[in-house]
Amino acid sequence: MSERIEDIAVKMVAGGKGLLAADESTATNKKRFDTISLVSTEESRRDYREMLFRSDEAMKKYISGVILYEETLFQKAANGTPFVDVIKAADSIPGIKVDIGAKPLAGFPGETVTEGLDGLAERLAKYYDAGARFAKWRGVIAISDTLPTFGAVKANAHALARYAALCQQAKIVPIVEPEVLMDGEPGTQSLDRSEEVTRWTLQIVFQELAEARIKLEGMILKPSMVIDGKKVRKASVEQVAERTVKVLKETVPSAVPGIAFLSGGQTTEEATAHLSAINSGYDLPWNVTFSYGRALQDSALKAWGGKPENVAAGQRAFTHRAEMNYLAAKGSWTRDREQAA
Repeated sequence: MSERIEDIAVKMVAGGKGLLAADESTATNKKRFDTISLVSTEESRRDYREMLFRSDEAMKKYISGVILYEETLFQKAANGTPFVDVIKAADSIPGIKVDIGAKPLAGFPGETVTEGLDGLAERLAKYYDAGARFAKWRGVIAISDTLPTFGAVKANAHALARYAALCQQAKIVPIVEPEVLMDGEPGTQSLDRSEEVTRWTLQIVFQELAEARIKLEGMILKPSMVIDGKKVRKASVEQVAERTVKVLKETVPSAVPGIAFLSGGQTTEEATAHLSAINSGYDLPWNVTFSYGRALQDSALKAWGGKPENVAAGQRAFTHRAEMNYLAAKGSWTRDREQAA
């Protein structure tokens, strides 16, 4: 594997492959396991991740990299093989979530700033030695008729830029993730409002990245799509694609090698349909692909159900979703192909 961050970044978004976000915290994992009545333990979390990482067809054909939680980066499969080695064997790239979560931003009611910069340089060195070659940091932007404020967007953008600089110094590709939440109340998150906030957020993010001297060729952007709130959801697939591309072309420099969308509050099929419409209908200067968590995992989790005898069923479900999003990243997904599979 090349050690140049520019080459790693290109490989992360090349050829329709995308990223598996398997970086759920222990608390989030418990919530997921609660839906299948499975107790979340280190062993059950290992078994679940191993089912995904050993889905050979999915990992080799459709997944370019895996975002891991710190526990998983240092964890071993049941036979003692480090998960990092399982991922590398599929020619996929191990990555790591490095932020410690969004915390209330003092003086800004209803808004947060993501923390985790203290000691990050030392942690990145440890993660690099363990095999991680990219990292992820998520900034959360609340939306309403009065939010976000400039102060909150600026604080999150600045933290993203400082994180990205530390990553590039450590020879690790930063995934810059400014997520405009899609859970605004009805009447406060129209498609127009989402477009306005997403544009403003990305403008501030790239200004901060420039001031931090970030090498754009050695990073990946992980934005939310321009979409109306999930409590409203009136926009068509075509409208979401059109508005999203419009904003990205106005704000994201072409030097950035790739955009890997988060799925946020979209349903599994919505996330795939929107990604395909973006890739099929427009001439884009970047590789545009997926970095999905729930939208890749939900069907696999249900099919597995925490039972060893269902591992193959879980892997088939995961492979199907990975293939559908691979097709979407190439702009060739259709609902007929979804249902025929």
